[in-house]
Amino acid sequence: MKIMKFGGTSVGKPARMHEVARLATADKEPKIVVLSAVSGTTNALVAISQKLALGERDAARLAIDALETQYQNFIAELVHTDAALEKARAVLQEHFEFLHIILRISWSEALNKDILAQGELLSTKLFCTYLEEQGLRYALLPALDFMRIDEHEEPQLDTIRTLLGAMLQQHAGTGLFVTQGFICRNARGEVDNLKRGGSDYSASLIAAAAGASVCEIWTDINGMHNNDPRVVDRTLPVSRLSFDEAAELAYFGAKILHPASIWPAQQHNVPVKLLNTMDPGAEGTLITGDATAPGAKAIAAKDGITAVNIKSSRMLLAYGFLRRVFEIFEKHRTSIDMITTSEVAVSVTIDNASALPAILEELGALGTVSVDGDQAIVSIVGQEIASDTSMLQRVFSSLEGVEIRMVSYGGSLHNISLLVAADKKKDVLQRLNKGVFGL
Repeated sequence: MKIMKFGGTSVGKPARMHEVARLATADKEPKIVVLSAVSGTTNALVAISQKLALGERDAARLAIDALETQYQNFIAELVHTDAALEKARAVLQEHFEFLHIILRISWSEALNKDILAQGELLSTKLFCTYLEEQGLRYALLPALDFMRIDEHEEPQLDTIRTLLGAMLQQHAGTGLFVTQGFICRNARGEVDNLKRGGSDYSASLIAAAAGASVCEIWTDINGMHNNDPRVVDRTLPVSRLSFDEAAELAYFGAKILHPASIWPAQQHNVPVKLLNTMDPGAEGTLITGDATAPGAKAIAAKDGITAVNIKSSRMLLAYGFLRRVFEIFEKHRTSIDMITTSEVAVSVTIDNASALPAILEELGALGTVSVDGDQAIVSIVGQEIASDTSMLQRVFSSLEGVEIRMVSYGGSLHNISLLVAADKKKDVLQRLNKGVFGL
């Protein structure tokens, strides 16, 4: 069985949704199609929820009406028969009635999750309406019936496998299944989600649970590129990556792939392909467990980084000091990206500053604490680049005159990471593109 995940731009227009149907029925291999919300929908739903949270109900109503008008125009081009159009209108009525009903309900985080789920529910039901109009046999597998996370917001893969397997057995002989990305149920049985970019995560979890032959991630770019094409003019697609390389790139900012999405596929050895809906004949990027040729493959950048510095003369020979530092970040469920230490100081970086005030208050008991905001991590990733004696020289020669706040080298054979001021990121990416890849 093949898993095919299509992002928001891949279903963002009726013609694109038609192309998704063509790709999903191009061969006889059974497949599960995982859909994101139509592009722009999740942002619109976030805005609606924010207006409700602020008590701006009239503004929320106008935003709901505007979104409904967009969808009315969408279905007018998506389907053509009167019967299909009637079904598509019924789908819109169901979900926009819900959005209008919540105008009379007090906002809560649980309600917010229900609001955000409407995008994926709409896209999959409308896609199924088009499949039905085309006379294509399919089965809808509601993600809320099998996708589960625990009290720590971690996916319960064994439960997902059991529930999904039972649903697939109910449709023996069916070769095409459709489900939602992103959405799930939490440990309390409430509607929840896998956070932004979570449709990739959904696809990888489904691939692992179903023992898929491949997990295809379809976007609007020809696979992973060696640098950020939005920032750097001359970039090249990367044809092959190992799971380790892809995981490093995703975590450190490559936008094409959700950071968590590699882990389930890697653990269950399911190849991942990054493909382009707009150019389905392009080679894309294949990610497997096999080691690739040594050398740098790509550069990624992660924005929104904060550096936290703790200085204390008590650190010298103080057993357990780092443990106490890490325990504070763990207590506040804040992960650390990079770390450097000396005899009297330790610096760490975080990409989520929501708990920073509480963290700083507790760190203050250990020493003098300072914070550098508006930072970016730039990572050079490739098979065994840390053992390439010329790589550091090329990196630092490229960045002569640029202030580098931190360097992470040697912790991974496949990654060299640098912390720079966010306003220097574009210049750093361009310089490294020339110094590392000669482009």
